[in-house]
Amino acid sequence: MNNPGPFFWIMLFAISAMVVNAAGIFVISRNSRWAQKNVGHFMCFAAGMLITSPLIMTLPEALEKNPQAGIAALGGFLFMFLSNRFIKKHTETKELAFGITAVQGILIHSLLDGVVYTVTFTVSTLTGVLAGLGLVVHEFAEGVITYAVFLKAGVSSKKAVLYAFLVASLTTPVGALVAYPAISRVGDSLLGLALGFVSGVLIYISAAHLLPEAGEHEKEHSILLFLSGAALALVLLFIE
Repeated sequence: MNNPGPFFWIMLFAISAMVVNAAGIFVISRNSRWAQKNVGHFMCFAAGMLITSPLIMTLPEALEKNPQAGIAALGGFLFMFLSNRFIKKHTETKELAFGITAVQGILIHSLLDGVVYTVTFTVSTLTGVLAGLGLVVHEFAEGVITYAVFLKAGVSSKKAVLYAFLVASLTTPVGALVAYPAISRVGDSLLGLALGFVSGVLIYISAAHLLPEAGEHEKEHSILLFLSGAALALVLLFIE
């Protein structure tokens, strides 16, 4: 029996991310106390994986394919940094404005997650798994946060569940489907640049998004969970 191709793995992880994100939305809508208590744990573990996988696998592979991939990685990091600065600049207003701009950021982020799956699994299954597991784990926390954002914007609980699913859950497989036709046809040189860009995105998400957010929900064993995420990424690499 033939091994599944890249598209199978891309959609498997993209749909898994959608399901985990939707689970976060559902759990907080039913049990907000439990979700708020554990959201930091998910972010710490995901941060450990997402900071490790680009440094030990994604970026080195990108540089092998294209020596300029480091510049692309810087571009990915700066893209996330500048877009997040723009979004934050417009959140210092009324609650509705906060909700709109925060949702824009989550929408871009979720679509980009789908692109990350497409690029990494196009390179190799292991590269995709290393990046994908961290992204899937952090989706639970993102679902919780997205639901909370809609509530803060004055949306009813039932509508918040629906809108959060459309914005944060469904957009990841959509992003993967939109990106796949283009990414699957590019040569190694362009793929190296794309992978470098993705590396910068992953490093930013971990270092500047997940870890600071997790710090605001500092819990017992947070450091251990972060190190466990990093260790899992290393184990997956060495059992290749």
